[in-house]
Amino acid sequence: MRVLRVGVALAAVSALTMGLAACGGDTTYASVVEKAKDSKKLVVGTKWDQPGLGLKKGAEPEGFDVDVAKYVVKELAGGADVAIEWKESASSNREAFLANGTVDIIFATYSITDSRKEKVSFGGPYIVAHQDTMVRGDDASITKATDLAGKRICQAAGSNSYKRITDPPPDGKLDLDAQLVGAANYSECMAKLGGSNLDAVTTDDLILAGFAAQAAESGGNFKVLGDPFTDEKYGVGLKKGDTATCEAVNAAITKMYQDGTAKQLLDKWFGKTQGLTLPTEAPAFEPCA
Repeated sequence: MRVLRVGVALAAVSALTMGLAACGGDTTYASVVEKAKDSKKLVVGTKWDQPGLGLKKGAEPEGFDVDVAKYVVKELAGGADVAIEWKESASSNREAFLANGTVDIIFATYSITDSRKEKVSFGGPYIVAHQDTMVRGDDASITKATDLAGKRICQAAGSNSYKRITDPPPDGKLDLDAQLVGAANYSECMAKLGGSNLDAVTTDDLILAGFAAQAAESGGNFKVLGDPFTDEKYGVGLKKGDTATCEAVNAAITKMYQDGTAKQLLDKWFGKTQGLTLPTEAPAFEPCA
């Protein structure tokens, strides 16, 4: 790998370039958008265990996040086809993957938060989800989020969703004394909920909708309370400082809503889910930084 050394004044730019080179072979790029246009190859991180959003069933993952990634990446390349290498990016490793160059860009139910913005640059958001709660279908003891006091809720590794229940503002929301049950990911959370090893799974409504639909196909019986209590801005994860790609991502998302693709994809993956209000316009973007 060639490393361009240009001195202290350009140290930040050099760090970004080296990170992108890790995914670009011997060629270094100043940004992901430059790499997309030149090499027509990108490594894209998504979830592989979230039905409806990012679920690996065959050679590559499928879902809303995956389809959004394909659209945005093609726009980054000026409309040219891009060869995508898909990389599983769990909640626990997204920041590290961007920092060390394992992936170029991430679409993985990646909620934009102040603490994450210290480590990552975010394009978007491309949709705003809302945290809700899923319980077993025969559980009548939990009908709203505040009923989770004293209940066993899932703590998925790398996810901040449980903090919205257990912590006070500004990082949390409800400040309830719930019991945390650890899990590697939300698939494991669902398995534990089905096995009565916890009482509820609480995270973004789009994630819960996907799991509910998957469970229904195999005879499972879960319900989403329909009691949303946060806004979760799904951002496009980029290496810290890649503002050029952030701006290009935002332009692509704007076009995706304007040309009707966003509506088509939302209807495709979530149109049959009761209680979900799907957006018709692009969300307000976060500043690129």
